[in-house]
Amino acid sequence: MNESRAPEIADWTREELVQFWDPGRKLLATIRGYQRCQGRRGIAAKVLRKWLVLRHRFWSAITGAEIPLACKIGGGLLIPHPNGIVIHPEAEIGVNCLIFQQVTIGTRSVPGVPRIGDHVDIGAGAKILGPVEIGARARIGANAVIINDVQSGAVALGIHHLPGINA
Repeated sequence: MNESRAPEIADWTREELVQFWDPGRKLLATIRGYQRCQGRRGIAAKVLRKWLVLRHRFWSAITGAEIPLACKIGGGLLIPHPNGIVIHPEAEIGVNCLIFQQVTIGTRSVPGVPRIGDHVDIGAGAKILGPVEIGARARIGANAVIINDVQSGAVALGIHHLPGINA
């Protein structure tokens, strides 16, 4: 993810509502709204934050997703089927990524959280665990278990384990 080129520009149109019932995008809109309110002071901002927390809880229950309000997600994220997505609060996700249902981005027994580069596609049921870096434009296959780094542009399928660990 530490590349020498200019940072990618988020395609915010990917997060725009397409239809009235669009739980994934509404969950993201709530997270974005809450993050915009974070630095504001006053009664109106406090009330708005409480309203956004309630909306976040509602859309989290509807989608079955656990995406924290304070998570670090680049713009242009697509979650077409948000059911069961779990993202660790300290994980970092780059711009214009695609995450399908039942994906877990979290920790394991070693300290550290995943860092996902820009334009990464993560297939349904994939697990990205621990202090790993997923390079830009990588593709993670459905049900893959990733516990070590994936290079930029690579395709990761199956179980990627650390040397010396029997998987």
